[in-house]
Amino acid sequence: MNTTLGLLPVGSRIVVRSRIDWRQAAIARVAEDKVVLTVHSPTGYSYRLRRDLDAAVGYDGAIAVLLCDHADNWRENFSPLDSRW
Repeated sequence: MNTTLGLLPVGSRIVVRSRIDWRQAAIARVAEDKVVLTVHSPTGYSYRLRRDLDAAVGYDGAIAVLLCDHADNWRENFSPLDSRW
């Protein structure tokens, strides 16, 4: 089952791909043409990404995953979280 990022409600948790690994994120805001994601960094900080409303989202069981061109599985290259989280 696939959907688009713009159809998910604010606060939804999603797994996204960074440059080197997969990370946890949450939908912070839905604007007119973009969705703003808050991404959790393994260093304890967070940053924001903007993605198109029609960005494809797939599901691995009940876990939403923002689809991308990387061939690796998110479970094999998931970023460890800082112990403070």
